Amino acid sequence: MLVEDDRAFREMLKTALSIDAYSVVEANNGAEALGLFRNGGFDLVMLDLEMPFLKGDELARGIKKLAPRQPILMVTGHDTRPSLQNPVDALLRKPVVLTQLREVMASLLAGTETRVAAVEVRAKADRGVCGPEPE
Repeated sequence: MLVEDDRAFREMLKTALSIDAYSVVEANNGAEALGLFRNGGFDLVMLDLEMPFLKGDELARGIKKLAPRQPILMVTGHDTRPSLQNPVDALLRKPVVLTQLREVMASLLAGTETRVAAVEVRAKADRGVCGPEPE
């Protein structure tokens, strides 16, 4: 499931994931995503931090309460880290480099014990970059 309130960024990620043959269920905000999650499980939840109605860290806590082993990947432009208040399994910074996204997703989907704490990627010139530069 892809949870992102920025429609253009969500569409870019969906296109990239679809090219890699992933089936993508979209949610525009955290509240919508939590409802979708309650109705059916997902292999991976990818979410933003700043969203209306329910922020990404609040959504992550809600999902982990329902399914403690659910892999969650946060993609954000904000300076944050996984913690008890933000229980994500991996974190990527915007703009996203697709090769890094693929590696992190493969690791999470494989259920490897090595979790990525944070990946700082600021390679604006890289042709694999998706999304706006963080503020």
